[in-house]
Amino acid sequence: MIKVVKGNPTPEELAAALAVVQARAAMLAMAPSDAPPLADEWSTPARVARRRVPHPGPRAWGRTYWPA
Repeated sequence: MIKVVKGNPTPEELAAALAVVQARAAMLAMAPSDAPPLADEWSTPARVARRRVPHPGPRAWGRTYWPA
């Protein structure tokens, strides 16, 4: 049972949200039960360090500070 707690979604928005929930449930139902759980993308270290660290060289001092 899904209940809209806040807001007033249009029928199209509600259908889109339900389609996502159904697709996720279907994907989990198809996964073998002995398979390891899917890794959470938010916890992967690769997401935090996407850029490579600059290598030492003649102008390495200029790359020591990377503004965000």
